[in-house]
Amino acid sequence: MPQRIEDYGLIGDLHTGALVGRDGSVDWLCLPRFDAPACFAALLGGPDAGFWQLAPADGGPATRRRYRGDSLILESEWESAQGTVRVVDFMPPRGEAADIVRVVEGLSGNVPMRLALRLRFDYGRIVPWVRHIGGQLAAVAGPDAAWLSTPVEVYGEDFTSYAEFTVSAGQRVPFVLTYRPSHEPKPKHVDPDQALADTEQFWADWMTRFRYEGRWPEPVRRSLILLKALTYAPTGGILAAATTSLPEQPGGPRNWDYRYCWLRDATFTLQALLGTGFVAEAKAWREWLLRAAAGDPADLQIMYGIDGTRRLTEYTLDWLPGYEQSSPVRVGNAASGQFQLDVWGEVLDGLHQSRAVGMGATDEAWDLQRALLDYLESHWDEPDNGLWEVRGDRRHFVHSKVMAWTGFDRAVQAVEKFGLPGDADRWRAAREDVHAEVCERGFDADRNTFTQFYGSRGLDAALLLLPRVGFLPWDDPRIAGTVEALQRELSHDGFLLRYDPGADGGVDGLPGSEGAFIACTFWLAEALSGIGRDREAVDLFERLLTLRNDLGILAEEYDPVVGRHLGNTPQAFSHVGLVNAALRLG
Repeated sequence: MPQRIEDYGLIGDLHTGALVGRDGSVDWLCLPRFDAPACFAALLGGPDAGFWQLAPADGGPATRRRYRGDSLILESEWESAQGTVRVVDFMPPRGEAADIVRVVEGLSGNVPMRLALRLRFDYGRIVPWVRHIGGQLAAVAGPDAAWLSTPVEVYGEDFTSYAEFTVSAGQRVPFVLTYRPSHEPKPKHVDPDQALADTEQFWADWMTRFRYEGRWPEPVRRSLILLKALTYAPTGGILAAATTSLPEQPGGPRNWDYRYCWLRDATFTLQALLGTGFVAEAKAWREWLLRAAAGDPADLQIMYGIDGTRRLTEYTLDWLPGYEQSSPVRVGNAASGQFQLDVWGEVLDGLHQSRAVGMGATDEAWDLQRALLDYLESHWDEPDNGLWEVRGDRRHFVHSKVMAWTGFDRAVQAVEKFGLPGDADRWRAAREDVHAEVCERGFDADRNTFTQFYGSRGLDAALLLLPRVGFLPWDDPRIAGTVEALQRELSHDGFLLRYDPGADGGVDGLPGSEGAFIACTFWLAEALSGIGRDREAVDLFERLLTLRNDLGILAEEYDPVVGRHLGNTPQAFSHVGLVNAALRLG
C-alpha cells in the first residue's frame, strides 16, 4: 500500500525526481525526465506497478530522516535492537545518463538489510527482461533499459530482484541504478562517493546566491530548494509538481497531471526567485515563458510541457487503480485546451515584473506583448474557464477580468515608465472599461464583497489577488469586505478553500469536493497583513508552516479534518506562496 502523501521525500537531478517513502521505498520515478512514463509507479498502482525498497529486513518506517544541510540528499535512519543504519538517497547532477544512488551506512551494531527492486516500465505495465551482464543487473524492455551496480549479490524471484545482506558499524554498501535508452551502450561506471561529493558541491554552490533576511530563513531555503528541484534544467521551465493523479479527495475523480508548466505561475515564481537572490533562475524561467508564449496570441495556452510542448493530450491509465483507489489515473491535461482569459494578463504581468527589476527588455519580448495586447483588446469581454480550470460552463470570472485589467495596466506602465513604443491612450481606455465593468457586475454590494463571477453568490480565493496586482488599494473598504467574506465563507478550520464546488449549482462541473488549498491560504495571510491585521497574518503563516512534513515539503492541499496532505506533491505553487508570504510578512 502507498504511504500517506506527506510520508514521501523528493530526490532529483533537475531532469526528473523520485519520491522516497518513510519505509525506504522509491514508489514514484519517471525516467529519463519528469513527464516520461514512470518505471516505479507503486504510488498509483501498488507494488505490482514497480518500486525499489532498501531498508532493514524487519521493515517499519524510518526512525528519523532529514535532508543533508541545504541539499536534496535524503538521509533516513532506522534504530533497532540489532543496531542503527542509515540509507542515503540522492540523484547526482545529470551527466550522460540519469542515476539514482542509494548508500547503506552502518552506524552501530549489525543490521540485516533487504533490497527489493521491481522495475516496471510504462507506468507499471511492462515487465523488463532482466539479466546479469558484466557484474551488473540489466533490465531491458523496448526503448528502455536500467542497470543496477552493487557489490552485493542480487537474485531474481517472481519477476523481482532481491538482495539480503548485513551492514556493520562503519560499513558502507552502495547501489547505483542508471537509466539509458536500450539502443545505447552500457553506461559508464558511477563512483558513489564521487557522485555524493558532486551532489553536495552542487547544492552548496547553488545556495551561495540565497538572499533573505526575514524571520523564517529555514522554510524559505527549503522551499527554494524544492522549486529548484522542480526545474527542468535544459529549458528553465518549472513544473507544478513531480506527480500525476494524487487526489484532491481520496477515492474521488479530481486527479490531475501536474508535470507541466503553468503560465499563471510566472509572476508569483519570478517574485519568489528575484526576492531571494536567484536571478539566473528567474531569467531562465522568463526565457522559457517567452519561448512558450511565442506564436499566434490566439493560440496561447494556460500550460505547456517542460520543453514548451503544446499538445498535452489527456488520457487515462486504466490498469492503475490510483492512489487509495482514486481513479482515473490521468496522463496529460485537457485543461491545456481551455480558454482562460487571465493567462494573457499573467504573461504581461510576469514580463513587466522582470523589466521592473532590471532584467532587461528585449525588442522580441515587447513585440510579443503588443501582440498579446491586441488579442486581449478583442476578447477580454468573453466568458472563460477561469483560474481554476473548471470543466463546467464558461463564465465571466472576476479574477479573469482583473487579470485582463492587469495586462492593460502593465502596457500603460511600459510606455509611461520605460519609454517603450505603443498607444498608451488606447490601453488606458481599455483598462478603465474593464475596471468599471468589474466593479459594477462583479461586486455584491449587499455583502460588500467581490464574487467568483458576474451574478454569482459564490466566492473565489483568487479575489485576494485584486489588491496585489493593483486593481484596488489595500485600504479600499471593498477589499477588506472581500477578505472578511472569504474568511467567513471559504475558511475550513482557518485554512482556505479555492471556492465552494457546490455553489451556484456546481460551478466546476465535477462531483465531490476537495481540501483546503495551501497556496490560497498563504494569499490570505498576505491579505490579512495588507488590511492591517498583521498579528493574525503572522499567526496564520506560522500555522501553515506546521503543515510541512518532516522534510519541509508541502503538497497542493490539506484536509484539516483528518490532518493529511492531498493532491500532487511537492507543489510548486504552495512553496512559491510560502516564499512570497515570508517576504511580505518578514
